[in-house]
Amino acid sequence: MVPLDTPRSRALPARLSALAATRSHLAAALCGLLAACGFPPLALWPATLLAVAALVWLITRAPRPRAAFGLGWAFGFTHFALTNNWIATAFTYQAQMPAALGWVAVIGLAAFLALYPAMAAAGAAFVAGRRGLVTTGLALAALWVLTEWLRSWVFTGYAWAPLGLSLLGGWDRPGLAALLPWLGTYGLSGLVVALGTGLAALAAQGRRLRLAVATLLLAAGMYWPSPPAAPGAVAYSLVQPNLRQEEIDDPAKFESQFGTIAALTSPRRDEGLRLVLWPESAVPDFLRDGYPQIYYDRMTAGGDPRYARWRIGQTIGAGSLLLTGAVDLEVQNGRAVGAYNSVTALTHEGQFAGSYAKAHLVPGGEYLPLRSILAPLGLSRLVAGTLDFIPGPGPQTLDLGPWGRAGMQICYEIVFSGQVVDRANRPDYLFNPSNDGWFGAWGPPQHLAQARMRAIEEGLPVLRATTTGISAVIDARGVVREHIGRGRAARVDGWVPPALPATLFARLGNALPLGLAAALLAALLLAMRRRRA
Repeated sequence: MVPLDTPRSRALPARLSALAATRSHLAAALCGLLAACGFPPLALWPATLLAVAALVWLITRAPRPRAAFGLGWAFGFTHFALTNNWIATAFTYQAQMPAALGWVAVIGLAAFLALYPAMAAAGAAFVAGRRGLVTTGLALAALWVLTEWLRSWVFTGYAWAPLGLSLLGGWDRPGLAALLPWLGTYGLSGLVVALGTGLAALAAQGRRLRLAVATLLLAAGMYWPSPPAAPGAVAYSLVQPNLRQEEIDDPAKFESQFGTIAALTSPRRDEGLRLVLWPESAVPDFLRDGYPQIYYDRMTAGGDPRYARWRIGQTIGAGSLLLTGAVDLEVQNGRAVGAYNSVTALTHEGQFAGSYAKAHLVPGGEYLPLRSILAPLGLSRLVAGTLDFIPGPGPQTLDLGPWGRAGMQICYEIVFSGQVVDRANRPDYLFNPSNDGWFGAWGPPQHLAQARMRAIEEGLPVLRATTTGISAVIDARGVVREHIGRGRAARVDGWVPPALPATLFARLGNALPLGLAAALLAALLLAMRRRRA
C-alpha cells in the first residue's frame, strides 16, 4: 500500500492549484482578446459582454484578491495589446528608431494599462468577499468606473478605448451609448460590466428564457434608430486632402500638397458665409509674424507669413472663414525653443480671427518625456522635428461671429471624457482636426468612435477633418451625417448640425459617473452589512 502522507502526496494539491490558476489566467487573457473585438473596426459588441461575463465568473472563483489581481491583469494585457495594435504602425513612419520598437511599445503600454483592470478586479474580490457572482460583478462595475477615470489622468493619462465604447451603435444610431448624457463614458463602462454580470447570473441560474429576453432587449437598444437631424444655420466645407503620411513633412512636397487642398477648397459658386475646415498638418507654413527669417525660409511659402496668409485667404474665397491645423513657435533670444500644435482661424483677407493650442499632448509623440535620459539612448519622439511641443491652457471656445462659437480639440484630445469643453463658455460645436495617417487600420475607426461619444456626452456636434480619413460630421446624438472614408481626397459640404441643450454630463462632468459608482459601492457595503447582522 502507498503511504498517503508523503512529501509527494502533500505537494499534489499545490500543483493542482497552480495548474488551475494557470488555466484561469489563460481564460482571462482570452477574455481580454474577445472584449477588444467589441471595439471598432470589428464592433462585435456581444463579444465584449460575453468576455466581461466570463471575467466576472473567474473573479468570483478566485481564492483571494491577489489571485483576482492576476486575472484582471491578464485580461487587461491582451485587451489593450489588441486594441492598441495601431501604435506599432506609427513607428513605421519615422526613421530615428527601429520600426520593431513599435511592438515593444505596444506590449509595454499594455502591461502598464493592465494594472487598472487588475486593481478593479482585486478591489471587487476584496469588497465582495466571495459573496457570489452578482455582488462581485456590481463591485467590479463600480471600481471599473473609478479605475478608468484614473487611467484618464494618471501620468498625463491615456483614456483611449474605454470599455463603454463597445456599446456605441453603428454610424447611423448611437446604440446604448445614448445613455452617455446621464452616465458619462466611465459610467457607461461600468454599465458594460453590470450587463455582463446580469447575463452571467441568468446563465448560471439556468434562466434561459430570461437570458433570451435580456439579449433581445440589448439588441433592440443597440439597433434603435436615431431621429432625423434638425437643420443647421452655419454652412461648412470640410476637406480631406489625403496627404500621404510618409510625404507630409517633406518640404519638396509642400507646394503640391497645397495645390491639392486648394483645389478641393475653392468655392464652387457664390456660397456666401462658409466655414472651411482643414485637418491637422494641413499647413506647413509658419503663419505668425515675428520669427527669425531662417524659419520662414525653411517652411513658409515665399519666405513671408503675410504672403502665406494671403494666398490661403484667396483660396477660401470671400465670405469664408478657415479653421486649420498649424504650428506656432515659441521663440526666445532669436531661436525657437518649443512649438505649439495649434488651430488657427483665418478670414478670407488673411487676417487672424483666433487660435487654440493643443493642451493634451501625446507622450513620445509630440514630446519626449525624460529627454535628458532617453535621448542619449537613441529614443526620440514620433512627430518629425527636434522641438518638443508645449501644452496650451486647456479647452477654449472661440467666438467666430456669424460662423458660430467653436470649441477646439486637436487629434487625440477628443478621447478625454469631461475634458473637451469650456463649461463656463459652452460652444455651438466642436472642431476636431486630426492626422490619422499613421494610425494603421484600427486607429482611425476607434478615433472616430470616441469623437462620437464626446458628441453624445456633451450634446454637441463634432466636425472632424483628417488628412487621410476618417473625416466626419457628427450630430449631437452621435450620428455620422457625412463622412469621407480612408485613403480618399474629397470634400463634403453642408450645414453644421445644431447643438442640444446642455446635458446632465455637460453640467456635472465626471463627478456624475464617479458619484454613481460611489453610490453603488455604498449600497453594496450596506446590503452586505445587513446580511451579516
